Amino acid sequence: MARRALGTLRIIGGHHRSRLIHFDAGNGVRPTPDRVRQTVFDWLAPIIHGARVLDLFAGSGALGLEAASRGAHEVTFVENQRGSAAAIRDAIALLKLDQVRVAEQDALAWLSGTAATFDVVFLDPPYGSDLLSRSLERLPRCLNPGAMVYLEWPSGQAPILPQGLSVHRERQAGKVCFALLKQEVVHP
Repeated sequence: MARRALGTLRIIGGHHRSRLIHFDAGNGVRPTPDRVRQTVFDWLAPIIHGARVLDLFAGSGALGLEAASRGAHEVTFVENQRGSAAAIRDAIALLKLDQVRVAEQDALAWLSGTAATFDVVFLDPPYGSDLLSRSLERLPRCLNPGAMVYLEWPSGQAPILPQGLSVHRERQAGKVCFALLKQEVVHP
């Protein structure tokens, strides 16, 4: 059996600040850079503590692990690559996290079959696919009122947002754009 190529990343805030974790560097996994993660978690600071979080297309697990370190009540990772899911489980064990679970399956199938709802969703699928738009189509039923959704995409390939989600904050870092969307609350 081939050995996994491992990369290293750092938790940048919360209870596990400065802890190093390993991730499966194969299959084009690209952890969200520290600077971008810092910006995103500054944006999420008012709501991350106690939140129910979904890290869809988890890859390295950096975003979900960061959320757990910062006090998220529950974090669900969905990742279909066996090596990546195993590395996330290793990081969970290393950090002794008990408010997390890993679903090792296709993200779109998981989204279609879950009854769970979330306050924060990290959505960063592989570039060069239609997975971002397909996920956005399925996502609204999994969002609690006022939920926040983090998106990341290559510059020049902005996704079409479904009804009910609007851009709350948006930035660009090099050739990558990222945004925080907010679920619009409908009052009867």
